[in-house]
Amino acid sequence: MWGWFGGQAAAKKKDAPKKAIIDLRSQLEMLQKREKHLQNQIDEQDAIARKNVSTNKNAAKAALRRRKTHEHTLEQTVSQIGTLEQQINAIESANINRETLAAMERAGQAMKIIHATLTPEKVDETMDNLREQNALSEEIVNAITGTTLGVDVDEDELENELEELQQEKLDEEMLKTGNVPMSDDVHKIASPPTTEPVSSKKQAVEEDDEEAELRKLQAEMAM
Repeated sequence: MWGWFGGQAAAKKKDAPKKAIIDLRSQLEMLQKREKHLQNQIDEQDAIARKNVSTNKNAAKAALRRRKTHEHTLEQTVSQIGTLEQQINAIESANINRETLAAMERAGQAMKIIHATLTPEKVDETMDNLREQNALSEEIVNAITGTTLGVDVDEDELENELEELQQEKLDEEMLKTGNVPMSDDVHKIASPPTTEPVSSKKQAVEEDDEEAELRKLQAEMAM
């Protein structure tokens, strides 16, 4: 029961500014209507005074007297209107400030909850743990594959592999286009022999001599 009444009281307290503004605006509307009515009364009495200023001075004076009374009441009404408008503005500004402060307080509480488990030390600790686990994971992989940490690269071997790739690329282009490579690329490909080796020539000569001798022997036997 106390919680229900307490919640109801809190709701009423929260709605108090809104209710006050509604009441003030209602009163302000009534005063503005009164202001308009008084101004009409003043204009009416002024017209009566002007109408009777020469023909009926008593009526003119009575009209002026009533006009002054209405003017005095109008001044009070205008003053009340100004006071109500100021009060409405003050309450609205105060209510906005209260709501803004409440929103900032809620934001502060949310940040406090977030940072309760998030501190620079905690972040550093987490990052250190991640780096340690990453290093451990790499060591495990290296142990499984039988490799060592890091890769020892031979620059000369890389240069040789690069030249081989360049030569393969050049050969592929030659096969596709049928063009002979120009400039330094010519020197990268071994030139085909323009003449037969000496040993090949000698072997051919010897074979010709043997054929000749064989034909000579066949002719002699035929005789």
